[in-house]
Formats: sequence, C-alpha cells, structure tokens
Amino acid sequence: MSSNPSKRDPRLDFFRGSAMLIIFMAHVPGNLWARFIPARYGWSDATEMFVFCSGFAAALAFGSTFIRASFWYGTVRIFYRIWQIYAAHIAMFFFIATVVAAGTVWLDARNYMDQLGITWFYSNAMEGMLGLFTLTYVPNYFDILPMYLGALILIPVVMALSRIHHLLAISFCVVLYTLNYSLGWGFPGDVPRGVDREWFFNPMGWQLLFFTGFAFALGWIKPPPFNKGLLIAAIVFVVVNIPLSRWAIAQDYQFLLDIREAIWFLRSKTDFGIIRYIHFLALAYIAVSIVRGREHILLMKWADPIVTVGRNSLPVFLLSMGLARVAGMMLDLLGRTGWSFFLVNILGLSIVVLFAYWCTMLKRQPWRKMMTA
Repeated sequence: MSSNPSKRDPRLDFFRGSAMLIIFMAHVPGNLWARFIPARYGWSDATEMFVFCSGFAAALAFGSTFIRASFWYGTVRIFYRIWQIYAAHIAMFFFIATVVAAGTVWLDARNYMDQLGITWFYSNAMEGMLGLFTLTYVPNYFDILPMYLGALILIPVVMALSRIHHLLAISFCVVLYTLNYSLGWGFPGDVPRGVDREWFFNPMGWQLLFFTGFAFALGWIKPPPFNKGLLIAAIVFVVVNIPLSRWAIAQDYQFLLDIREAIWFLRSKTDFGIIRYIHFLALAYIAVSIVRGREHILLMKWADPIVTVGRNSLPVFLLSMGLARVAGMMLDLLGRTGWSFFLVNILGLSIVVLFAYWCTMLKRQPWRKMMTA
C-alpha cells in the first residue's frame, strides 16, 4: 500500500467544478440549456464526475490519516465528515423546502411544492420529520448526499481490508457491487408514506465508482498509460452510444429501440449499471488524454473560476440545488425564451462562481493578518 497519497491534481478540482456547474443547469426546471449537457449524449453524466472526484478527494483528505496516524483516528475523521454531510443534507432540505414554499405563496405562478414532490411533508410534519432525520424519507431531489453518506461509511471497512492487501479492499468493493446488482438490495426512501420507493442513488452500487477514484488517489490502481489504440476504442465507444442513449435519435429507429431494451438493465442509474461505469471510464480516459502533458493549462486564469468551484464543492452544491429552483421560478415569470434562458443561466452560474470565491476567501481568513499587524 502506498504510504504517500498522491498530491492534489489540478484535474480533480477542474472536473469537479465542471460537474458542479453542469449539476446546476441540469436541475433548473424546464431549462433549455440542460438539453446540451453530457447526460443528453451518453449514459453517464455529471453525477458520475461528482462521485468519482469525491472518492478521489476523500482519499487525499482522509487516506493519510489512516496511513500515517492510525486506523482509529482515520475512522474518527470519517465519522466527523459523515456528521457534516448528514447535517448538510438536513439543512439543504429545509432550505429548499422554504424556497419552494415562498415561491408558491409569493409568486402565484404554480405550486412549486407539488413540482418538487414534497407537498406531503408539509401536511404530515411529524411523520415527515422522523422520516427525514432517519433517512427513510428521501425525496428524489435530495438523494445524492445520502448516497455519499453510504460511501463514506464504507471507508473504514475498505481501509481495514487494505491493511491486509489493497487488492482485498478493491475486491470487497467489486463483490459488494455485484451482490447488490444481482440481488437487488435497496434503501427504502418513502417509508413514512408507505410507498415502495428506494433511494434513487443506491450507495451499494455507486460505491464502486467512489472507490475507483479513491483507489486511484492512493495508488492502489495505476491509470493506464497513454495508448493510441485504447484512446480510439474509447472514442468509438462513446460515439456509438450517442444515438443509443439519446432518446430524440433512438425513437426514430426500431433497431436502436431494440438495443436499448436489451441493455436497459445495464444502464440503471439507481444501482449504477455497468454500462454507465464503462462509459464514464471511457470519457475519463479521453479527457485525461486530452490534457496529458498540458495539466498546467488548468492552472491558468481562464480555468480559475471552475477550479475554485471544484475546491468548494459541498457548499456550492448546497447553494446550487436551491438556486436552481429559484432559476426555474424566474423562467416561469419571464417566459421561456432564448434571452430568458441566457439571462437566468448566466446569472445563476455567476452567482455559483462568486459564492465559491467567497467560500475560498473565508477559508483563507484574511482578517487574521489584520489582527496580527
């Protein structure tokens, strides 16, 4: 096992920042710009970017504690992070619930609580609160952080196995993924209402991608060297899957519809179908090949806003999910026209970037210099 986790890679923050900006656009209701995000041209999307980069970042943040300090100190740090994510999930729910309630009352445009699917919560506060805090009530819009919690909880197990051999830790993740996919495990997400609905993102499936990034960061898995043949194969795979994954194309060709039906169980988003995994790895290899030897361009001024967003992914994510609902309300008021889509998206993305710079400023605590001057 490597005793020196990789130094922070500029590609990590750039691609995680890109994922955050895409996630904002994807969650604006009825957003024209969302038609042009990667998810519309392939099986994987910004969620895969976010989860992979989160696993990579988790290894850099916590791996050294397990390796250089002790297993127990590492576990304590992980559970503190779990508490932070859990609290962030609860806070995000109430923040967004308040936003949609305000929009419903003040704007008189539509019932935004119904649009988000949380009207039941307002009418059944007691059951809703219990379900929310026990994670047995996880509405679809609020499901990615619980999945992240599930992956974080597995880190001490994976690190314990890695003390025997890192291949054992990797094998555990593969076996867990395979069992989950074959046995159909799931986390009930609507228990208080008595509805048979699982968490939209099953942690037992998505942990495979999370720990792929984790293993790369710790050096358990070596990235494949640049190979022209492999690059061509990755490009061909991605291109061939565009008409298969894009409904606007596939619906006009019966043979594409037949193929989609045949492979449908392989592209499950809830259990993280294997074709999503392969598609993401192919895209990642293409992206890494493009910037190979040119990593310095990600440190230039033009990339700084995206990198800054990537370095503040959790607070940016919390803001962007609420901001996306506000952006949808603005589109309802302005009408969905070319200029309104441009205005709302640019304004929203600008707020996200400015918020990321503000978070960075707070981390640096510039006032300390004034206090000691």
